[in-house]
Amino acid sequence: MIQRQSNQTNMDWMLKDLAEGVPQTRNVVVLSADGLRMAQYGADTDTADRLAAACAGLQSLAAAVASELPHGDGQMRLVVIEMDGGFFYLMAAGQGAYLAVLADEGVDAGLMGQRMRDLVLRIGEHLSTPPRHEGQTA
Repeated sequence: MIQRQSNQTNMDWMLKDLAEGVPQTRNVVVLSADGLRMAQYGADTDTADRLAAACAGLQSLAAAVASELPHGDGQMRLVVIEMDGGFFYLMAAGQGAYLAVLADEGVDAGLMGQRMRDLVLRIGEHLSTPPRHEGQTA
């Protein structure tokens, strides 16, 4: 249990680093492939949970589209949605984990993409959610 708390603290600090390092960032959420929030920064729990749940459907849709490419591996790497008022980014971040960011309209898209990639590389082991086996506890 102590290790999990330590990992959570490290992830919280790194999510804060991303949010504060890229101006116009609103919310950062780490989620599992099934849409469960694992960590968050800048969002209240309800908002983070809604974003995580929406991401489960979005990553599934992106993977379905990716499977149509004959020479691809069928895996989603990055989805960017531009909306009135801002951008939404969803990036694969380890086995069964994703990094989601909601940002205001003025965000530097190139900087955001680079910082998200850097974050995924730095904390990939914290973002992975290995499959559970029967009888195994979280």
